[in-house]
Amino acid sequence: MNWPVDLQEPMSMPDPYFPIKLNFCKSYEYGQVMFPHHWHRHMEFLYFESGEAIIECNAEPVHVRAGDLIVLNSNDLHQGTSLSNHLIYYALIADLNSLQSPSQDAVETRFITPMTQSRLLFQSHISGDQRLQRCMSEIVEEFRSREIGHELSVKSYMYQLLSLLVRGYVANVSDWKHTEHRMKNLERFTPILQYIEEHYAEEITIDRLAGLAGLSRFHFSRLFHELTNRTVTEYINRVRINRAEYLLLNTSMTVSEVAMAAGYNDISYFSRTFKKYRNFAPSETRMLLS
Repeated sequence: MNWPVDLQEPMSMPDPYFPIKLNFCKSYEYGQVMFPHHWHRHMEFLYFESGEAIIECNAEPVHVRAGDLIVLNSNDLHQGTSLSNHLIYYALIADLNSLQSPSQDAVETRFITPMTQSRLLFQSHISGDQRLQRCMSEIVEEFRSREIGHELSVKSYMYQLLSLLVRGYVANVSDWKHTEHRMKNLERFTPILQYIEEHYAEEITIDRLAGLAGLSRFHFSRLFHELTNRTVTEYINRVRINRAEYLLLNTSMTVSEVAMAAGYNDISYFSRTFKKYRNFAPSETRMLLS
């Protein structure tokens, strides 16, 4: 069965003959969603220059700060939320096929091909590694200056970046069948996650989502938890609370108006749920930045 992949981010490259690009990104609002849940075939590296954020990778939230590196393997489901009023980071996106050799060699068979096939994966959060920081800084500078031969330099730094990751940050993934199974579930559930992102303010039932996936309620709930490490209700509440926090911090809407906009008709239930996920009441949220 062919499932739509609405959460698969298209990866257009400015130069199709050099499929490596760098995006400069910034956020000026605490609680702003940097990017919603999505995934892609390419590898991505998020390098943080200033500020703080929460990056969720495969349902695991990570608190990142300036100097940290987030490595997003092919098919990693990820989402980001700013924790600063001045967040600056770079997103380096690379099609590893561009690093493959025209003929089979040790680099190709032992490293590049396993990476492209998601058999060689790296841990997602790296902090305090000065060698990786220097490598990322050099790549940023090459894209910024674009001097003649910058493509050669960027490609050489990409090999250096990957070699540092291979030496110190390979994830412990021994069960390839489990990884392959997860990738198939990710493609199956992308329209479900997209539906939640678009309809969080409406009533969303498990039966409705299971029907969209063509699965029984029980089977759907089991696979959803396996993919996101959360129940359907927990996942929907997190999406709603993230949106509610953003509205509280960046608009003049009342708590009741925010609750309605985030999909909660019961103000008391909204307040309890918000406090459960944030450890403080909605009414206290605006005091945090005062």
